[in-house]
Amino acid sequence: MSQNCLFCKIVAGEIPATIVFKDEHVTAFRDISPAAPTHILVIPNRHIDSLHAATETDQSLLGHILLTARKIAEKEELEASGYRVVLNTGSDGGQTVFHIHAHVLGGRRLSWPPG
Repeated sequence: MSQNCLFCKIVAGEIPATIVFKDEHVTAFRDISPAAPTHILVIPNRHIDSLHAATETDQSLLGHILLTARKIAEKEELEASGYRVVLNTGSDGGQTVFHIHAHVLGGRRLSWPPG
């Protein structure tokens, strides 16, 4: 756990969040500033700054994040209409909290390109 990391504090229960899924590896919660009707973040319970900071030893965890995103999309009934999973990396990539996280976005038509 990184002492000043907002997402580490959510995992630890120090900051409230609307948790929609949690297991021993990841926590998923609703974004407080949603960009779509459904906007859920999936984060590892262990601190990793970004995708760029992940290593080969994180391969299983990264796969678990994506499969959890799929499960959440099913739970939110997004699979029929579609959804987007986004990983922002670094400041220019749009990352604002430096704890790797996947955005699950859906519930409306999403435009492309996103940025």
